[in-house]
Amino acid sequence: MPRVLEKRERSLGVKLSIRGDRASSPKSALTRKPYKPGQHGKRFSKMGEFGTQLREKQKIKFSYGITDRQLKKVFENAHAQKGKSAIDVITSMLERRLDNVVVLLGFAQSRSISRKMVTHGHFLVNGRRVNTPSYELSPGDTVAISASSKNISVFEDLKDKMKNHNVPSWLSLNKDTLEGKVESHPKDVNFPFNINMVVDYYSKK
Repeated sequence: MPRVLEKRERSLGVKLSIRGDRASSPKSALTRKPYKPGQHGKRFSKMGEFGTQLREKQKIKFSYGITDRQLKKVFENAHAQKGKSAIDVITSMLERRLDNVVVLLGFAQSRSISRKMVTHGHFLVNGRRVNTPSYELSPGDTVAISASSKNISVFEDLKDKMKNHNVPSWLSLNKDTLEGKVESHPKDVNFPFNINMVVDYYSKK
């Protein structure tokens, strides 16, 4: 599976942060082989408008680990919210997913790892166990590691590892209790994808 994820990064030509620290290390497949996988990967091929839009959609899809159906629903919900910027709404919905917030809080190294942790029931939202990675958090919600999970190996020495960890301005983290909180809707998010292209893609579907 890890090799499949790295092939996707090479195919799309961008680091998608799907493998945690390895993605930014010299061992990253995209760093070692900055061209598409396959026999003709090094050849340059011009891409049309639809192909460019499709690739941008794939970048978002694989980066957040969501299905085509889930991504389409995000864009449909954003389109339905009149008077609001589609980019802001889409970014907010994706960033507030539980599996993404778990990564931002420092509880997991990547979204793929986070999804497994959430599915296995390691996290509580407002004191209640939630095992749905796509669960959308709201301002005021708290996220914590369940008491029964704190002693498993994946969370070993987590407090020490998080001493220098900083969270985005719209989140807060108590490093003593290992509890995070959504303080507001996401702001100042560095979103490296061209959402307008994906909006155009879905408008033609």
